[in-house]
Amino acid sequence: MTDMARGRALARSTALSRKGRISMTHSEQQPWEWDERIWRGHVERVRAGRSLAPKTWPGGARCAVAVSFDSDHETPALRDGQTSPAKLAQGEYGARVAVPKILDMLERHRIPASFFMPAVCALLRPQEARSYTKAGHELAIHGWIHERNTQLGAESERELQLRAADTLEQISGVRPVGIRTPSWDFSAHTLSITREMGLLYDSSLMADDEPYELVEDGEATGVVEIPVEWIRDDAPYFMMERFGSLRPYIAPRDVLRIWQDEFAAAYAAGGLFQLTLHPHIIGHRSRLTVLDELLAHIAGHDGVWLATHRDIAEYCRAQHDQN
Repeated sequence: MTDMARGRALARSTALSRKGRISMTHSEQQPWEWDERIWRGHVERVRAGRSLAPKTWPGGARCAVAVSFDSDHETPALRDGQTSPAKLAQGEYGARVAVPKILDMLERHRIPASFFMPAVCALLRPQEARSYTKAGHELAIHGWIHERNTQLGAESERELQLRAADTLEQISGVRPVGIRTPSWDFSAHTLSITREMGLLYDSSLMADDEPYELVEDGEATGVVEIPVEWIRDDAPYFMMERFGSLRPYIAPRDVLRIWQDEFAAAYAAGGLFQLTLHPHIIGHRSRLTVLDELLAHIAGHDGVWLATHRDIAEYCRAQHDQN
C-alpha cells in the first residue's frame, strides 16, 4: 500500500471513529426519537452496491460452489473467559478429530475450500494452518481470538485484525486476502479497516445471494462481498449449550435436504451456492455422513465450478472490471 493510500485509509478510519463517537451521543435516545440524519446514517454506513454476479462462470460452468469452514476450535470459549477443560475439549475435538476427516473428504471429492481461522488457533496448531494451504485450500482471516468486534474500539479492532493477518502469513507463508468477521459482526469501523488492509473480499454479510460490491457511506469500495446466510450454516441447527436453553432442534438429514434445496436453486439460477461449516460442529460422525452425501451430490452435477472464496472474488471482480 502506498503512503498516499495509507493516508486516505487513516482519514477514513478517523472519520469513522468520529462518527462512532457522534452516534454514541444519541445512545440514550430511543430509535423512534432519532432524526432522519441518524437512522439514515446507520442504514447507509455499509450497503450493497453493484451486483458482481458474472454472466458466465469459468469454463461455461452453470453455477459456482464455495465451501468454507470456520476453524474456531477453542476460541469461542476462550473469548468468553470459559477455561474449563470440559468446555475447551469441545473445540479440541474439531482440530483433533474433525479436521483430518474433513481434509480427506475434500480431497476425495476434489473440492477446494476456504478455511477461516482465528489467529490463536493457528498459533496453537501451526501445522493445521499449514495443512490447509499445502492441500490447495485457502486460509483467511477470522479474527484474533474470535473476539466480538462490535464491542471493541476502532483502534483495538484494527490492531487485532492486522495482527491476525500477520500471524496467518507468518505461519502459512501466504498473505490472506479475505476476511470473515467473528460471528459475522460488523462494527462502524470494520469495512474501513478491511479497506486499509487492501483485502480483496469479505464474507460476513447477507444482502444478496450472489457476490456484490460493498459501499461505504455512498462510496464504492472495490471490496467483494461473498454473502453468507444462517440457512447455509451448520451452527444454528446443531449448537448445544449445556447450561442454557440452546439445543439442536433438527435432524442432520433434514438439514441435508435444506442444503440440497439451496444448491438446487443456485444451480437452476446459474448463481452461487455458499456454505459455512465449523469442524467442531459438523465434524461428528452422523453430521459428517450428511456432509459427505452433500458434497457427493454437488460433485455429481455437470457444470459446477468448485472454487475457494478467493477464486470467486477474483473472478467476479475481474469480470466486472472488464465491463
